Amino acid sequence: MDEQEFHVSGIVKRKIKFSETCEKRFSITQKEKIFIISKKSIIKVMGMIWLQALVYFSFTVFVLAVLAKVVKYATMPIHLRWELYPVPHEKGRAEHGGSYYEEPEWWKKPRETTLLGELKEMLMEMLFIKRVFEYKRPLWWFTYPFHTGIYLILAWFVLVFIGAVFEIAGFPISAASLQQLGFLSWLPPLIYYLTWIVGVLAMALMLIFGIGLLLRRLTDEGMRSYSSPVDYFNLLFIIAVVATGIAAWQYDSDFTLARAFMKSLITFSPLPSVSSTTVLHVTLLSLLFLYLPFTKMTHFFAKYFTYHKILWEDTPNLKGSEIEEEVKKVLMYRVSWSAPHVKPGLTWAEEASKVGLNEIKVWKREE
Repeated sequence: MDEQEFHVSGIVKRKIKFSETCEKRFSITQKEKIFIISKKSIIKVMGMIWLQALVYFSFTVFVLAVLAKVVKYATMPIHLRWELYPVPHEKGRAEHGGSYYEEPEWWKKPRETTLLGELKEMLMEMLFIKRVFEYKRPLWWFTYPFHTGIYLILAWFVLVFIGAVFEIAGFPISAASLQQLGFLSWLPPLIYYLTWIVGVLAMALMLIFGIGLLLRRLTDEGMRSYSSPVDYFNLLFIIAVVATGIAAWQYDSDFTLARAFMKSLITFSPLPSVSSTTVLHVTLLSLLFLYLPFTKMTHFFAKYFTYHKILWEDTPNLKGSEIEEEVKKVLMYRVSWSAPHVKPGLTWAEEASKVGLNEIKVWKREE
């Protein structure tokens, strides 16, 4: 029998020459199809399925773990009031660090707040890491480009996703304009070039300044004194992911394979054939997604609660208010630690009520 060409799932394409024995055992007609896959091909396909499953699993765990933390933070008891000013939502007072306490009989007057002030402050912190710039400028020159690289890599994922959706819809992403889209023919090349520019810039920033942050932790006495082993591990982990990503990029210079990879994830179809370097990179990236929610690197969403629920929470505790009800609940918690002025086992309300003026004077003398 002459050589026959068979296609398996649109991926495996092999030419198999049947022996005379096989020819006797099988009769091939136009209506019949026989798919024969070598052992090597099966292992390869299964390997890709394993990698795909790892991506799905890690992303699912990441989302669920982050949501669980958000719920946990959002439902925690009321915090200890800090009373730190300025508070950005204080309308007309934030500039000079004032608050509604400046008003006589403030509890009788409606509070004027501005959401715009909070958003402005949050964006300055998120996009430019404002506080590090103001209070630790030498560190800012390393951490700002590094975080910019993180933002860019997230933008790159979005661009790859959009490109994959276009290709699924039948509009290939390339440097050439696509006349099928009419007046939108410029979109595919725009996505193509943006993906390349953003991806390359993100990898460069994260690798260079990630190494810079690691070296700074090692050489700066102040940072070294409060850096734990896990801080070094986190940086090394991220650097390893980025480094393998750059290595994988050598086999996919225009991110065509990345879009094909994303397409397979969106459509739940078999993954394209990729290099061992790409497999290593995707594996490390998936493990990073699994690891992130269980580390302090989740400050990317925890900052919301730090600012809005602690630093900037200044809702007055008025009689009959929700704050009063929350405070009452907290006062019923029992103290689990002891001190000269605190007895374990009592509630906070009992602790507060047993403190007399004479005890306060004694504490002041001891101080």
